[in-house]
Amino acid sequence: MLACDAAAGGVIGGMLSYQHIYHAGNLADVHKHALLAWMLHYLTQKDKPLSYIETHAGRGIYDLGSDEAIKTGEAATGIERVEARFAADHPYRQRLAEVRAQWGPQAYPGSPLIAGLSLREADRLHLAELHPQEFRALKENLALWEPHLEQKDGFEFALSLTPPLPRRGLMLVDPSYEVKADYETIPNFLQNVARKWNVGVLALWYPILSGNPQAEMVRALNIAFPEGFANEVRFPPARDGHRMVGSGMFVVNPPYGLEAAAKGIAKAIAG
Repeated sequence: MLACDAAAGGVIGGMLSYQHIYHAGNLADVHKHALLAWMLHYLTQKDKPLSYIETHAGRGIYDLGSDEAIKTGEAATGIERVEARFAADHPYRQRLAEVRAQWGPQAYPGSPLIAGLSLREADRLHLAELHPQEFRALKENLALWEPHLEQKDGFEFALSLTPPLPRRGLMLVDPSYEVKADYETIPNFLQNVARKWNVGVLALWYPILSGNPQAEMVRALNIAFPEGFANEVRFPPARDGHRMVGSGMFVVNPPYGLEAAAKGIAKAIAG
């Protein structure tokens, strides 16, 4: 059963309450999830267990037929428009097909479910989500995989877990950036994680917004991690007044072949 209770954006009990259902399946999701699916596919080809850590998990699965998703129309200009541009055997297309087969044609996987479907029995799945409603839905939606779940700040969660066992693995850092200070603190956060977990693949997603508030963060990341990989795609705003004009991913310890894979994903998004 798909747990998909939603609350409007705003503040609940003093807590920031970003709700991804309004944005699920947009072009930023396509970019982020296609890269994630490819990296996990690559990492699971080696017969060694791995750890997957996600700092801001959300609910794990989204209903693109919901009133919230239809209201913004972001999925219509996102996954619904560009999916056919990906090869049928791309790991992202495979995860989409698996989710729809189990949850129905309007189901869209968040990154925790993409990870759950990609990992093997010996791999470990660690997920953090602070928002109470999203956490309850995540717990229900990912129950089959029996992940390690905590309802806490994702940055604290990540630092408390690293280095994980198994040491080989990937961390996805995917905040909503509602807290504007994230742009300033994330480079130091990633450096702290990298010092503790020097073999981990650390993937940071960030929005590209009008006014470029992300620019200084990306500059700091490139200085801190000169061998890191930054991939950005640009696209028109989903609707009038929408500030997001692109999607970025910065990867520390990028897997071999990621640059070529990212070019193919960018091509599919740009058409």
